[in-house]
Amino acid sequence: MIRLFVGLSIPAEVRDRLAMLNGGVPGARWEPPENYHVTLRFIGEVEIHQAEDIDAELGRLRMPEFDLNLGAVDHFGPAEKARVLYVGVERSEMLQRLQGKVENAVQRAGCAPETRKFVPHVTLARLKDAPAQRLHVFRERHNLFRAGPFPIGEFILYSSHPGKGHSVFHEEASYPLAAS
Repeated sequence: MIRLFVGLSIPAEVRDRLAMLNGGVPGARWEPPENYHVTLRFIGEVEIHQAEDIDAELGRLRMPEFDLNLGAVDHFGPAEKARVLYVGVERSEMLQRLQGKVENAVQRAGCAPETRKFVPHVTLARLKDAPAQRLHVFRERHNLFRAGPFPIGEFILYSSHPGKGHSVFHEEASYPLAAS
């Protein structure tokens, strides 16, 4: 079995800017910058033969390159029970199209449809019992954060492995987007 997801990598200079946001929230387990990405589709545990089918289906996708912008620091869940602190991705029709194509490809490979709404974001921290007031202060302090535009020239099939405190992601395959 292998645990997989499909995502977009973040350029090093943007990862560096995101890492500068880390701190000031008790109960936050900050993601290391090398883990910053935008998830297009979490797949989960699959057998190796199904991973090969997913790879084949993803390899058939065709789309042009596009740019992304990051902004809007937020969290999932109400502040009193927030579980993830993130920076959102500004609305992008091209990103929505790519995510839809990835979703269809993963389903063609035999995976069940994703039931959660697609909310593109970069996870900054996982939260456990973070004080709501500190989350409000963090959001206010970083509300004007913006990064981009930066080019998206590929999407990636990642595997995820447990590590000390954080998962470790490995690139299993990359799929180039067509230059415009």
